[in-house]
Amino acid sequence: MSINSITFKIMTTKIISWLFGIVFFAIGLVNLFWGDDSLFGAFIILLSFLYFPPVNSLLKEKTGFTITNTVKIVLAIFILWATLGVGELFDKTDLMLNDFKS
Repeated sequence: MSINSITFKIMTTKIISWLFGIVFFAIGLVNLFWGDDSLFGAFIILLSFLYFPPVNSLLKEKTGFTITNTVKIVLAIFILWATLGVGELFDKTDLMLNDFKS
């Protein structure tokens, strides 16, 4: 494997990780401020920090271990299932949009 392909893989992983972190942070904010699941929203926000590469680097520096990509994928499936299925994200998004319109 060449250096360019390794660098490309690392950069792609970091970009995807940033995107998931931002999306899950936004989902957490919606759950925090709209509806009746503020603790659930705070929990999702805390989990979203695991996707940000600087937090992963800090975790490795302080504790010596990191969250693997496999764990991040399983966690992403759980977050999506919990927010879309159980957490009624679409209803809360409608509430949010109605608040911004008025």
